[in-house]
Amino acid sequence: MDPRADLREWKEILAEAGVRDVRLHDARHTAATILLVQGVDKRVVMDLMGWSSEAMLRRYQHVVDELRVEAVRKSTSYLYGTAN
Repeated sequence: MDPRADLREWKEILAEAGVRDVRLHDARHTAATILLVQGVDKRVVMDLMGWSSEAMLRRYQHVVDELRVEAVRKSTSYLYGTAN
C-alpha cells in the first residue's frame, strides 16, 4: 500500500462527502469509539483494529456522553427499579 496514495484517496473521500479535513488516524479513534458505543466486545474491536494489547483499546476508545448517560440510566434502574 502506498501511504501517499492512501492519504490522497482519504482526502478525496472527505471532500466528496463534504466533511471537514481530518487526519486518517482520527478515523481510527472514531471507528473504535463507534464500536464501543455499539457494545461490540472488546476482543472483537481489538481484532478488527489489529491491536494485541488492551492499552491500545484504552488509548483509542473515548467515553462519549451517550455512554455516560446509559451508565447512569442502568445504575438508576438497578437501584430504584426505574429507567428515569
